[in-house]
Amino acid sequence: MATLLGQLLFPPPPSAIVAAMSAISLVSLANAGASELRGRHLQYSKFWDSQPNKVGIKISSRAGMFALYAPAAIAGLVSFGFPAVAASPRGWLLSLALSVHFLKRVFEVLFVHQYSGAMILDSVIPISLSYFLSTVTAIYAQYLTQGLPEPEVDLKYAGITLFLLGISGNFYHHLILSKLRNKDDKGYKIPKGGLFGLVICPHYLFEIIGFVGISCISQTLYVLSFTLGTVLYLMGRSYVTRRWYLSKFPNIPKNVKALIPFVF
Repeated sequence: MATLLGQLLFPPPPSAIVAAMSAISLVSLANAGASELRGRHLQYSKFWDSQPNKVGIKISSRAGMFALYAPAAIAGLVSFGFPAVAASPRGWLLSLALSVHFLKRVFEVLFVHQYSGAMILDSVIPISLSYFLSTVTAIYAQYLTQGLPEPEVDLKYAGITLFLLGISGNFYHHLILSKLRNKDDKGYKIPKGGLFGLVICPHYLFEIIGFVGISCISQTLYVLSFTLGTVLYLMGRSYVTRRWYLSKFPNIPKNVKALIPFVF
C-alpha cells in the first residue's frame, strides 16, 4: 500500500501544518458523516431545519450559503496573483479547479437554488472558515511540492477529465432539484430525471467524482485526505437523505440506492 501511494503521490512535504491539516480534514469530515447517521446534522440541511428549539440569529439561507462559499472562491482566485502558483502547471490547474468549484457554488446560491428555510449566523462562520482554510491549505501543499520528484504515475490529465465530469454532473442534477418547486412552494418533492431514478443523491456522487479529479490533479496527501473525508461525509449524508425520502414518500422504489447505482 505504501509503495502504491509512493507511486501516486508527491512525497509528504516537511510541514507540520500541512500534516496536521491532513489528519484534521479526514477525521473531522468522517466524524461529520458519522454525526449525520446519529441525527446530528449540519446547520444548513433540511433535516436540521426541521428540528425544533433552534436558537441564534437567523439570516436568509441565500445570504448564509453565499457566505459559506465566497471566501474559498476568493482564495482560489487570489492565488493566481502569486508567481509560485503560475510557475507550476499543477499549482495552476489546482487553483483553477478549486476556483471553478467554489465559483460554481456561488453561482448556484445566487441563481439556481430554491430556499425554504433560514440559517443560524453562528453556524455560518466555522463552516465558511473550514472551506477557506481547506482551499488555502490545498494550494499551499501544492506549492510545497515544487522541487520534489514528480509521482511515477501522472494523473493530472485523468484528473481534469474527472473534474469536468463531476462538476457538470453536479450542476445538472442541481438544476433538476431547483425546478422541483416554484418560488412560493416550500414543500419537498421526489426528484426525477438524470440519475435520480437510480440513486437519491446523484449530485453527491458527481461531487465526489469532482473531488477525485482534484485529487488526481494535485496528487498530494492533503488533497487526498480531504477527498477521502468528503467521501465518508457524503456517504453518511446520502444514507440519511435516502432514509428521509423513504419516510416521507413511501412510493419511492426500495431498489433506489443512496449514492452509488446498484451498490450503496
